[in-house]
Amino acid sequence: MYAEFGSKQQLFEAALEHYNRNHLTRVLAPLEAPDASIDEIQNAFHGYALANEGRFRGLGCLLCNTAVERGALDPSSGRYVEAYLERITRAFRHALGNAQQFREITDTVDLDELASFLTTALLGVAASVRAEAPTGQVWGTYEVLTRMLDMLHVPKRYGA
Repeated sequence: MYAEFGSKQQLFEAALEHYNRNHLTRVLAPLEAPDASIDEIQNAFHGYALANEGRFRGLGCLLCNTAVERGALDPSSGRYVEAYLERITRAFRHALGNAQQFREITDTVDLDELASFLTTALLGVAASVRAEAPTGQVWGTYEVLTRMLDMLHVPKRYGA
């Protein structure tokens, strides 16, 4: 192990890079897709709610777990956590920008603030999956998020 990675820390960093490149890329692909929009945002939270009922219950996300457990204590892990948070926020911002362009949400929404909020909410849900939170709690978050996004919807104009 030491001949290949040099240290336990370097092995852990290689695991974080692998996780980001493979698993996280799969999870975020719908939000990062060129035509991503509101549906992909809702589907991301829906997927985590389903995960809380399935085989991922109690496991959570390696990078989220690292953020909670090691990010502030370990500068090396902290840079992976920072990149993770930036990537999620950027993916939400991308989908929200499309939603605004597609007139799915009003143009008065501050997309950067909303993307930051969604990132924090998603991390909370991921931590809840790890903590084996009650199913209703995670589904409740999904339902509130869905209603919140619906309130941002652009009203249809009749006769226009």
